Amino acid sequence: MKIKLGLPLVGLTLMIACQSKQNNNEQQGPFIDTLGMDKSVSPGDNFFEYANGKWLKSAKIPDDQSGWGSFYILYEDNLKKLKGIVEDAEKENAAKGSIKQKVADYYASAMDTVTIEKLGATPLQATLAKIDAVKTPQELLTVINELSKTSDQNLISFYVGADEKNSTKNIASFSQSGTSLPEKDYYFATDSASKAAREGLINYAKQMFSFTGLDATKAAQEANTLLALETQLAKSHRTPVELRNPQKNYNKMSVAEFAQLMPIVNLQEHFKALNVKMDSVNVAQPDYFKALNALLSSQPVDAWKTKLKFDYISGNARYLSRNFVDASFNYSKIFSGQKKQSERWKRVINQIDGKLSDPLGQLYVEKYFTPEAKSRMDELVNNLQKVFAKRIEKLDWMSAETKTKATEKLNIFLKKIGYPAKWKNYSDVTITKDNYFENVMSTKAHAIKEELEKIGKNVDKTDWEMTPPTVNAYYNPTYNEIVFPAGILQPPFFYASADDAVNYGAIGAVIGHEMTHGFDDQGRQYDAAGNMKDWWTKADAEKFQQKADKVVAKYNSFTLLDNQHVNGSLTLGENLADIGGLAIAYDAFKLTKQGKEDNTKIDGFTPDQRFFLGFAQVWRIKTRDELMRVRLKTDPHSPEQYRVNGAVYNMESFYKAFDVKPTAKMYLTPENRLGVW
Repeated sequence: MKIKLGLPLVGLTLMIACQSKQNNNEQQGPFIDTLGMDKSVSPGDNFFEYANGKWLKSAKIPDDQSGWGSFYILYEDNLKKLKGIVEDAEKENAAKGSIKQKVADYYASAMDTVTIEKLGATPLQATLAKIDAVKTPQELLTVINELSKTSDQNLISFYVGADEKNSTKNIASFSQSGTSLPEKDYYFATDSASKAAREGLINYAKQMFSFTGLDATKAAQEANTLLALETQLAKSHRTPVELRNPQKNYNKMSVAEFAQLMPIVNLQEHFKALNVKMDSVNVAQPDYFKALNALLSSQPVDAWKTKLKFDYISGNARYLSRNFVDASFNYSKIFSGQKKQSERWKRVINQIDGKLSDPLGQLYVEKYFTPEAKSRMDELVNNLQKVFAKRIEKLDWMSAETKTKATEKLNIFLKKIGYPAKWKNYSDVTITKDNYFENVMSTKAHAIKEELEKIGKNVDKTDWEMTPPTVNAYYNPTYNEIVFPAGILQPPFFYASADDAVNYGAIGAVIGHEMTHGFDDQGRQYDAAGNMKDWWTKADAEKFQQKADKVVAKYNSFTLLDNQHVNGSLTLGENLADIGGLAIAYDAFKLTKQGKEDNTKIDGFTPDQRFFLGFAQVWRIKTRDELMRVRLKTDPHSPEQYRVNGAVYNMESFYKAFDVKPTAKMYLTPENRLGVW
């Protein structure tokens, strides 16, 4: 389980550049965009609109984007920087096997569209032929084993991470999978959007099958078979809300016990094919594997061959000729609303960040991450950590016993800033200029091998879950760590020359957010060592739950689009982190000189007002309706409007800063405010 801050965008990795060492694109001036505000809106009626309203009304979402605003703009700027890094590497004619050679030649091979178009579906044919040759269930499982080596099947899905009840050791965790639509309700709901999604999947599958040689009639049959099989698998899936329960997702068992859930699958052979040995595993959602076993027994082998072929074709469509790429994009439009594809070079740079993460990340930080930014971030993190400890000490609802353990956990947070302490070895990855598909397969095989080699070994806490250019942050409960990649340490999150009010409202709230995740409804179930262990008194746990229930109820009342409600249970952890993070950041800001002494207005705003405006303008995002509908069903983060309003209206300091009266539309009386931390 990883708990992350950022804005989840379907099919989009948020790789955002930090300011350069020359500071050549850092804004100089007031740092608050007053022209984008809508001062006709009262801050007490809708602070998000007040801070961002004119921008929201005038901003146009580019056709190649699913939304627009702070994250998206930074993403685009960063792509240009990363492209420059790659192109510089191309010019150097670097030594074979070096990180520059791998990055440059991957890019060159991916941009060689002439060769890619000539090949068409050819790169797939050998594996598709193996699947077509399958006659028996055992032969089917042999192919599944083979596809697992490059993650090209999604029936038996796993990841390797710290054992949540023995956090010093790695364990393989197997989780529900086997479906193509965003979550299980898309297979059963009768609303128009869900029906359109199912129809879209059928049409997409028909195209994938036809591009690899099936006639129209056979392709249509295969597509319908695929949807029927995935619908059966989806019945066993837990909902997004159910997946947030770490206790239910922890089901450690021996390999022999796991094999009893799926007797039709020879797990020993499966693990042998992957060249791994293990004595125990975590089976996060056992019902899925029971259902998979039953369906492997009851459904025809040909149906499973259809499923394997689709997963293999679709999973690799982006690496093939334009007909595959376009069909894949057109299917994704159902969920993103994006009008047209981004330019090919942008998609390729995105791939390199994901597949050659450390080689590209190493080149990135050398050019764009300053020691000064890291030093300033260290200071901010330490300041907020101290403030959070004081807030815990002052809680009126928590016992001294639980406070002691909470403070212990807070004080030993592992803090990672900028980039990893050591870079991973990619010597087993072979990259050439003239074989794009094989380059992709080499990086996939590397990623799986890297995961498998961790099984049963001691946890290496130098590992990162994000790449250095990423504009995001996360808290990992089993490591008890907070992580801030270099990409987030730039405007509008962090300005080297801004006043403290703006920086504490922006990056300070991000830091506080991640710290609070250690004590949200999920994070609080892990102790200081990262083990899932109940360290709360019964009375304190009950009081926490009562407060959390109020947060759920409040966010359930928020609506957007055509009266679609925010899911307060799904978004609880992020909402707690938003509310707590902003409060912690404000307390830390009040310890600065500006926060304590200086009431000088800048651009017409007091320091406290600038703090809250800095926070609100970080979340200046405009999202297409199609993507927002998916987010409301699957995203643990609330829509940006409520990330802002849900936090500020729970703070007395906000009401004072903007002189908000009890008659304001969003005014909350003190007894109805949602403070937890």
